[in-house]
Amino acid sequence: MKIKDFHLSYCSNIHAGESWEATFQNLKIYIPEVKNRLGHKGPFGIGLRLSNEASLTLESPDRLKEFQEWLHRTNAYVYTLNGFPYGGFHRTKVKEQVHAPDWTTEARRDYTIRCFRILAQLLPEGMEGGISTSPLSYRHWFADETAKKEAFQSACIHLLEVVEVLVQLHQETGKLLHLDLEPEPDGLLENSKELIRFFKVWLLGKGKISLAKKCGIEATEAETRILTHLQVCYDVCHFAIVYEKPEHTFKKLAEAGIRVGKIQLSAALQLLIPQLAKERFSLAKRLEEFADTTYLHQVVGRKKGNLFASFPDLPQAIAKLETTEDLEWRVHFHVPIFLENYGTFQSTQEDIRKVLTYALKNPGLTRHLEVETYTWEVLPEDTHLTLGEAISRELAWVREQLQ
Repeated sequence: MKIKDFHLSYCSNIHAGESWEATFQNLKIYIPEVKNRLGHKGPFGIGLRLSNEASLTLESPDRLKEFQEWLHRTNAYVYTLNGFPYGGFHRTKVKEQVHAPDWTTEARRDYTIRCFRILAQLLPEGMEGGISTSPLSYRHWFADETAKKEAFQSACIHLLEVVEVLVQLHQETGKLLHLDLEPEPDGLLENSKELIRFFKVWLLGKGKISLAKKCGIEATEAETRILTHLQVCYDVCHFAIVYEKPEHTFKKLAEAGIRVGKIQLSAALQLLIPQLAKERFSLAKRLEEFADTTYLHQVVGRKKGNLFASFPDLPQAIAKLETTEDLEWRVHFHVPIFLENYGTFQSTQEDIRKVLTYALKNPGLTRHLEVETYTWEVLPEDTHLTLGEAISRELAWVREQLQ
């Protein structure tokens, strides 16, 4: 839905089901319900998650036409896609496999291009569209710096091939599309420093020269194409976990010429580490409720002097809780954004407030906002809301902040 200069919706990766049939059925159920609960009378935006399986079905002209007709009848539109999870994302062990296949593979490139061709046909005239994607790969899959360098090189090649397709689609349809890289803890790109370095060294360094030669254009034009069609997805939860301050990060990205294609509104768990052993034991028991077998829950701890230590998943962190010198932990667990506190824990909701405040004060930062709370099925406490109520409450909370 349009609020001021923003398109706002929720990401449909909240719904279980990898096939297009399951995806479409969930949209038919929840989009009208959420729209009605919010009392929204105008066009309603959709943040669509397409698995690889679903994209293969939806690219069929008949299926695409059916979906377009439903969007018209429902007074809804698609402005952004979540292209991060390629395969299974619910009711299965996802963990680090959420990154697979990664950007070193042709499979990831081909899936993303397919999604863009679909988005180009769904996107309303006069509106830009984006697809968020993984932070290239999972950091712990690479044994040393040489392996990481090879991964950066392969990813750069595949990303530039996507850029070529997006330039062509822009020329053919007049629609501006961008791929939004989404840094995440333990991703090959996990913070703004690593993201900016990848742009400068690889995309705008080696990549720009390669693209210019391949397309027969000047290096300056190649740089413009890269910065137009490759942007960043700022997931508030992810940046909060690595203790980045939104205002500082947005300014650094702007100085580097990197645009924000989408902001995903999400909140992490935040907790202070007690000193007493008895309290730490109690804390460990409460944290164990969050250690599900479906998703990775990376933890970043803050020590005195703003020194940081990270754990690849919550069980490894809990094992160190008795002796850790950390003062605070932030946990990758997308908790409901309308809650400042979750049980006995805090959330990083305040970072969402700061991000929205900054976006309101800086027109042009981005036009795409998407709520991304996908862990309802594995939350250890019942919020006493149906899924439709929960989605609506999150969007209503964001709408209130914007207004």
